[in-house]
Amino acid sequence: MAGWIRFGTLLIVTSASTSEGAPPYRRAEATIEARVEDLLARMTLEEKLDQLHQCGTADLNPNNLASRADEFRATYGSYILGGSPTVLETRNGLQRRAVEESRLGVPAVFAADVIHGWRTILPIPLAQACSWDPVLVEAGAALAAAEASAHGIDWTFAPMLDHCVDPRWGRIAETFGESPWASSMFAAASVRGYQGEDPAERGRVASCLKHYVGYGASEGGRDYSFTDISRQALWEWHLPAFEAGVRAGAASVMSAFNDLSGIPTSANPYTLGTVLREQWGFDGVVVSDWNSVLQLVRQGFARDGADAAAAAIRAGVDVDMADGLYREHLAAHVSSGRIPMETIDDAVRRVLRLKFRLGLFERPYAERNHFTDTRPDTERGAVALALATRSIVLLRNDGTLPIGGDARIALIGPLATERAALLGSWAQYGQPDETATIAEAIERIGRGRVVVTSVTEGCPIIGDGEGKDFSAAVAAAVASDMVVLCLGEHAWMSGENASRASLSLAGDQLALARALLDIGRPVVLVLVSGRPLEIESIAPRCAAIVAAWQGGSKAAEALASILLGDANPSGRLAITWPRVTGQIPVHHGSRPRARGGDEGAYRDIEDSPLFPFGHGLSYTDFEHGPIRLSAAQTTLDGTIEARVLVRNAGARDGTETVLWMMQDPVARITRPAEVLRHFETAEISTGEAREFVFRIEPRVHLSYPDEEGRRLLDTGLVRLRVGRQVVEFEVVE
Repeated sequence: MAGWIRFGTLLIVTSASTSEGAPPYRRAEATIEARVEDLLARMTLEEKLDQLHQCGTADLNPNNLASRADEFRATYGSYILGGSPTVLETRNGLQRRAVEESRLGVPAVFAADVIHGWRTILPIPLAQACSWDPVLVEAGAALAAAEASAHGIDWTFAPMLDHCVDPRWGRIAETFGESPWASSMFAAASVRGYQGEDPAERGRVASCLKHYVGYGASEGGRDYSFTDISRQALWEWHLPAFEAGVRAGAASVMSAFNDLSGIPTSANPYTLGTVLREQWGFDGVVVSDWNSVLQLVRQGFARDGADAAAAAIRAGVDVDMADGLYREHLAAHVSSGRIPMETIDDAVRRVLRLKFRLGLFERPYAERNHFTDTRPDTERGAVALALATRSIVLLRNDGTLPIGGDARIALIGPLATERAALLGSWAQYGQPDETATIAEAIERIGRGRVVVTSVTEGCPIIGDGEGKDFSAAVAAAVASDMVVLCLGEHAWMSGENASRASLSLAGDQLALARALLDIGRPVVLVLVSGRPLEIESIAPRCAAIVAAWQGGSKAAEALASILLGDANPSGRLAITWPRVTGQIPVHHGSRPRARGGDEGAYRDIEDSPLFPFGHGLSYTDFEHGPIRLSAAQTTLDGTIEARVLVRNAGARDGTETVLWMMQDPVARITRPAEVLRHFETAEISTGEAREFVFRIEPRVHLSYPDEEGRRLLDTGLVRLRVGRQVVEFEVVE
């Protein structure tokens, strides 16, 4: 398929080709379905089953391919590649075997976890969601796709769309926060960014929605654990973002690790068959997560590997990642009649269809280009910087920020000089040595405006928690006007297999903070993390608190620009920030308790979170006018417009996000206290005003699912909130 893709000033042209006299599946001018059927009819059972096997390569040296021929058969359907310097050569070496050394020359497809960047690392997805800017998130995904495809990646295992309200779960860093509505918007944006109009275009990759489904509700935040989710909750909280990704055209879906209410998701005929295939009409590839077919045995759903392979393929898992159980057992199942050949053929069809959609038969080899061999340039860095800046959330500020007036700053804390920690988990080909530290960025950007008197670690990120000599840090603080205290997590402390029983700052970090707060100098607390952290005991004493997250390659520059006032903070929390770990779960979608007031609440802490969903401060003042409705009521099939005028009454230009929260007080199935149903972000110059409009369609914005996903809609009163402004309207027959 001919086409082109533009990334900045770089124009990459794709080309179409025809092959006269070639078999139908080799003819680019034929339809994809005709090519699939022709190729499928020529394949042996062994060749078909190899197409359903996905092989991991780790950091395989391409020079060793020949010596490991049995491990990497020419007929394998797909491979997982890591972010090593030889990834392109490895990819093309394996592809050469597939195209030139197999009977039918079926190309392989090459995948990787391009979660938030490849070489230019973007903020973790949780941070990206705090930007409330789907257009910018889409641009970030497009950049990641361009860089990854230049290294031979055809298929990314992203975006991750798990719904989670428990920050003890390390993989909350990879989510788009706690709102299914917002996650749905970011899901569609990510799919568009990765795939573009056509995933076969140069610079694009196939996307994969993961982890389907319910994985984010793991018991106690423990990874890979059982999830007990009612059907109604599944439809209301966990499925919406996946449906949005499917509607946006995602090429694939990944079945998850978790046991979902007794039926593991990699063998679940309801979620994979009834919902995904039948109700949503998804015709793309379903790939298992790593060894998740084999793990059906450990979960007690399958007796052995043979039983697990049968359960997964019957439920609708097309590609078996890593464990090899399909190759080992499916031929015998077909021979015995346990698995019909039609089931195998349907799975192979979907794999072949993906390869034709990606143009791999016409363009099997990856070619080096501008993105392969160069360090991230100014243009690529600009995308990362913009997203990192917009993702930072100013949680608290007594006026100390922005820093100015020749202030003398003591930079203290283990995260002040960290590089890899800024990149976060799944950094792939990201280079820590190309990443500025917070100290370096503040010293460079603030030169001539502020004085960094010292840079002091204070304590390591991880310690024994038994106390430490903080005298050097205390002396540095005393000798300065203010302290910028950088605390948080290593990159590996959040992400996969990084569950934590406590959100407390690790090691001696909390003790360090208390020692510095006791001095009396203003302390600006900067948190570098993949999740909310427990800071209630010190938060009221801090002059300012900044959630910098794990912001990627340009995290330090983005933070420096916020602290020094070159950029006005605009991030808003996409996740509720609890006071203490024991308060979990606490989120904006909770249903009301049976008794009002503080009855039923914990008696040893305040009932409210430390920082609520949607919280975020600015260096300017935005004034929200009253919400104006176009009518006092609307019908079930009607519409009603809500408008709010937001004025920038401060002295600086800024970006404001309006979150429209809705509540249905009485319904056939009880409803959450409130849920997000629309959001919009806009830049507003000082002294100017912007009108934000929400066109409410009851069947879209007020309906809710029952246990089978059927949409219910009630008449009656509805409450609508923006900030502190609340109005009511009525829905009638």
